Amino acid sequence: MRALDGLDLTVGEGTVLGLLGPNGAGKTTAIRILTTLLRPDAGRATIGGCDVVRDAHQIRSMIGLSGQYAAVDENLTGRENLVLFGRLYQLSGADAKRRASELLERFDLADAAERIVKTFSGGMRRRLDLASALIGQPRVLFLDEPTTGLDPRSRLGMWEIIRGLVRGGATILLTTQYLEEADELANSIAVVDHGRIIARGTADELKTQVGGERIEVVVRDRAALSRAAELLSRSDGDESTIEEHTAGSRSPLTEVPSASSRWCATSTRRRSR
Repeated sequence: MRALDGLDLTVGEGTVLGLLGPNGAGKTTAIRILTTLLRPDAGRATIGGCDVVRDAHQIRSMIGLSGQYAAVDENLTGRENLVLFGRLYQLSGADAKRRASELLERFDLADAAERIVKTFSGGMRRRLDLASALIGQPRVLFLDEPTTGLDPRSRLGMWEIIRGLVRGGATILLTTQYLEEADELANSIAVVDHGRIIARGTADELKTQVGGERIEVVVRDRAALSRAAELLSRSDGDESTIEEHTAGSRSPLTEVPSASSRWCATSTRRRSR
């Protein structure tokens, strides 16, 4: 069995590539190889001109990784976690503390900096984990399903953080199971299944290849979702699926979702061929 089978990817500097696919498609295996955590059986991959096998040490100095699960110590405070990562990146004690303070402020964690991480919410842990991946100011960032397990509001907040990284010129390889997430964040998308790329292009190009239409109904009361879903499901023989997510309004000052999030029912319909 091959986890990856001829996977071919190119990510331009300063862009975001979304790697889209179901569980078991090979997304995390690709990330592990590209971040030097797993040695490939065959093939070749380079980052910034450095080979992932031959030049693993150089690559580790230029990348950051945020995995599917927050890799933070629950028994340390938020600040202590970031200082620890800074020291592991061979920053001096003073530089590690300075960098930790910068990132705590950037990720809206300054007020919780002295709290033990086991008291953090899921969204706070994900933000802290992403902050730890940035402690060494990497040129390339790998985000492996960064919103897995987050509630809709925290998910929208994480999207805003990632958009901020992109505006700052980050080069990002993002894996996700959600087309909506890849659509929101990626310049281009590669769809992976059974270790192979089965489609690639922008979100609009992929939607054109698949065909069909997308209808989204926004309601202010979550209790009205079932009625909206019922209305959307009425079709003339078209195949329809319903998903539920939030369409959060954002504060112009913080650019994070406010508490007045609205709820959406979405029908994605594929035309019969």
